[in-house]
Amino acid sequence: MTSTSTPPGLTRFNALEEHAAYTALREACASTAWAKRLLAARPYATCEDLYAESDAAMAELTAADLDEAMAGHPPIGRPMPGDPTSAREQSGMAGASDALKAEMLELNLAYQEKFGHVFLICATGRTGEQMRDAVRERIGNPPEREREIVRTELGKINRIRLARLVEED
Repeated sequence: MTSTSTPPGLTRFNALEEHAAYTALREACASTAWAKRLLAARPYATCEDLYAESDAAMAELTAADLDEAMAGHPPIGRPMPGDPTSAREQSGMAGASDALKAEMLELNLAYQEKFGHVFLICATGRTGEQMRDAVRERIGNPPEREREIVRTELGKINRIRLARLVEED
């Protein structure tokens, strides 16, 4: 954003009472460490400052912090009931065939068996086939490589969720 004025949504976020801001951040990312770091850095002058702080916090999450963050994400193809965020983010699976949904379930289970956590991908804008292809490709990764891919994907998801929080009126 090149404007010198702070977007109304960011102004509102900066002005939130601490507990309300913390709750909003935890809805964006389930990691306590990430949310606390972003909370401590308020107020933000620009959305880019907020996103940069999110990226920096994501880069420093421990393995346990990443596990906590991932625990807030449902498997691809099975958004949390009543959660419009996960339904919107996984909308690429909404129109998928029963065969594709069944294949994603199998792949999710195989991935979780191998890595011990859900398959995590920034699903926004991806088709069911693209997500299936990604899990097929990534299931062959060594665990250390996969953790770093998960960290990157979480960072993308967090930016999208933060943008919805601070850029919408």
